[in-house]
Amino acid sequence: MKLTRLLLATLLIVAGNSCQRALDVAPNAVIDGDALNTPENIEKLCTAAYAAIGNDHYTAPFTLWPYGNLRSGDAYKGGAGTADISAFHFYETFSYIRPDLSESDVIWYRLYVSISRANDALRRLNAMSEEAFPNKKVRQAEMRFLRGHSYFDLKILFKNIPYIDESVPTQEYGKISNVDLSNEESWNKIADDFRFGTENLPVAQPEKGRADQIAAKAYLAKVLLYQAYQQDVNHNVTGINQAKLTEVVTLTDAVITSGRYGLFDDFSKNFLYEYDNGTESIFAIQRSKNDGTPKGRLDWSSALSYPMNTEYGCCGFHQPSQNLVNAFKTDSQGLPLFDTFNQKDVKELSDFQQNTFDPRLDHTVAIPGHPYKYKPDFIYQASWARAPDIYGSYASMKETVAYDSPGFQKVPPFMGSAKNNILLRYADVLLWKAEALIELGRENEALPLINQIRQRAKRSTALLKDKTGKDISSYKLETYQPGVNCTWNRTFARQALRWERRLEFAMEGNRFFDLVRWGIAAEYLNAYFTQEKTKREYLKEARFTKNRDEYLPIPLNQINYTANLYQQNPGW
Repeated sequence: MKLTRLLLATLLIVAGNSCQRALDVAPNAVIDGDALNTPENIEKLCTAAYAAIGNDHYTAPFTLWPYGNLRSGDAYKGGAGTADISAFHFYETFSYIRPDLSESDVIWYRLYVSISRANDALRRLNAMSEEAFPNKKVRQAEMRFLRGHSYFDLKILFKNIPYIDESVPTQEYGKISNVDLSNEESWNKIADDFRFGTENLPVAQPEKGRADQIAAKAYLAKVLLYQAYQQDVNHNVTGINQAKLTEVVTLTDAVITSGRYGLFDDFSKNFLYEYDNGTESIFAIQRSKNDGTPKGRLDWSSALSYPMNTEYGCCGFHQPSQNLVNAFKTDSQGLPLFDTFNQKDVKELSDFQQNTFDPRLDHTVAIPGHPYKYKPDFIYQASWARAPDIYGSYASMKETVAYDSPGFQKVPPFMGSAKNNILLRYADVLLWKAEALIELGRENEALPLINQIRQRAKRSTALLKDKTGKDISSYKLETYQPGVNCTWNRTFARQALRWERRLEFAMEGNRFFDLVRWGIAAEYLNAYFTQEKTKREYLKEARFTKNRDEYLPIPLNQINYTANLYQQNPGW
């Protein structure tokens, strides 16, 4: 069973704990802070900390799609036009991003609220004896895992962030500078939280949704991979730390050999409600419906991503870009068209039979004339797009569910679902290891890992059929075979790895952060904009400014809160 959802009693506890008391006498129905220091109530606070990583909103989604996809060239904002959540338009074009954008402030605030819940639980856990609370070490490790997760997201979004742990009194929060720690030191703090988990979490948990030792090792590998690409104060990548890459290999090996996780036999199962918490899901935000709360613990991150047809009705955001669709094309040998993929757009229905494609295309992109969410009688139409003249007619599919799925629920005017948001999946682990091996000069060891991902993609066509049983696109995908269809050297391997990450995790919120980690964001995105401006009028002002746009500005509200103690990021 999934981790127990946040109960009404827990909500009352957290509400009571977070309010500032105006009187010494606690009002009725509010629990005094000291009364929380019991094993039963601390368990509820730990549950509340888990709930916090799902307490997002469509304007500040914890799946990070506005920041990781819109800013990467993989997705257009969508919606009714550029003024519909205009901040997302600013993110996509890198024009008019300002420190006072409320959406940037909201994601900062919500992530720190999540951290505060973990810290509150940790303060109370630290003061509890193991005799009174036998699960003390495990719960401490879980809370540090959750805290590390939220800090990781803050780090890749804003870079220079204040680090506040459970030892800092609430009244001191505004005195912690966002540059007290160097870039390296703040990464170390995040890594330490996951290291604690690798030493104190069980290999397996009795409840689905709780962090376990393998998840901690996977997340630590992710942190170290990002940290390995060393940046100067202006965000230039100045080197790659070989020792950290070596540790990434060790940690990913531990995940791979644990026997706990593996690839689904079909790519589609990562994106279907009925396979939640399956073999590929190492850690996920747990979603639910009909759980005793008014609207369930629904996926608000994806509330805007559904098309504008009768079965759904809102809101047409987060549309795959033409560039991304073109990237799924393959050559006569079934390999990517690394240099020529974007020379000609595939647009018409016939184009998807006259060219060959990686099957992951139809798992990722809703294409007019093709079935939506694997339903042969439910054909996606161009008319389902909200503003096709601006953003085209494609739609994103990985994060949505079918209208007749048991996990679907309308929350008018929006759409919701109880499908989990996977934060760590096994395919990530394989490609992190492959990336580290390539940068260590061990590209031959990376080859079978990349091919394992490609082999799974190749055989993931069972659900990509029309009513007659015919493939809905023409698929041709092969593994890399040195001396037969490629020359496998370090340069080619790096290119193959980066391409594989793009297609495997397309529309999952990762791409921009990969580009920044590799130090190629400015070159890549400005080349993308040069071509896209000829296709999309609204992108005419788009431009990535190197040494500025790698990170969002520190929100002005936060700078004001600390009376200018926080320092603004370079270029802002």
